[in-house]
Amino acid sequence: MLFRRIYQFLIVYIIGIGFLLAIKAVLSLSDYVIPGIPLVIETAGQVFTGYFFDVMNTLSVTVLGQGISIIMAFTVGIAGRKSSWIGSFIKVTAYNIQAYPIVALAPIIFILLGDGFIPRLMIASMICYFPLLLSVLGIMATPVTDIEHFYIVTGRMRWQLEVKIRAFENLSKLTTVIAGSATLAMAGTIVAEFIAANAGIGYSIRIALYQSDLAKILIALFMIGIIISIYQGILETLGEVIKVKWSISKKGEVL
Repeated sequence: MLFRRIYQFLIVYIIGIGFLLAIKAVLSLSDYVIPGIPLVIETAGQVFTGYFFDVMNTLSVTVLGQGISIIMAFTVGIAGRKSSWIGSFIKVTAYNIQAYPIVALAPIIFILLGDGFIPRLMIASMICYFPLLLSVLGIMATPVTDIEHFYIVTGRMRWQLEVKIRAFENLSKLTTVIAGSATLAMAGTIVAEFIAANAGIGYSIRIALYQSDLAKILIALFMIGIIISIYQGILETLGEVIKVKWSISKKGEVL
């Protein structure tokens, strides 16, 4: 899965570069507007090391923000799985908050907290959190009737067992959602850095944009794509390992 993620990104990136070069050729644009391949390679040699550490800085915030959002999503999702008043209230609140674009709230966060690590972490967590929460709520609120009925009839049903059953039966969905949320977490971190931050690849992209240096932006996008592809590939591989091990460990046993 890791290599598949990487070559899929490379295909998309090469197509995008080819499209830009086609526009450059058709409109006879200068390297100042759309850089040629030699200029991009030259720029890559100049900024590669700095951009690599910038991307790793962004990734560290991404991983931590995603971890926080996963914990919050599962906590709230489990609490809101019931059809009770509290469960309905949690669902309605989650849906209503999701209606507010986090990008619009980001400036408020920076005004209150300023630049730095905490605002970047908050925005990354928020952008990643709500789609995760909606998925977890949907999974946890849907009974696995055939299995749960047995434990209800025998009087052995507990909320922990209910959560385990629903998580186990929807493990593929959960692992896919978690792996997919990595992209949202990375996007959230980059947005936070681009709006008002003093570190990370988003901050470097903002500087390159002010300099009208498309070559630097293309290098930054390449490095972001490669790193997030590797990260997602690792998450998907771990998800497959967990599914196999859990399936074997629970086979023929009570969840």
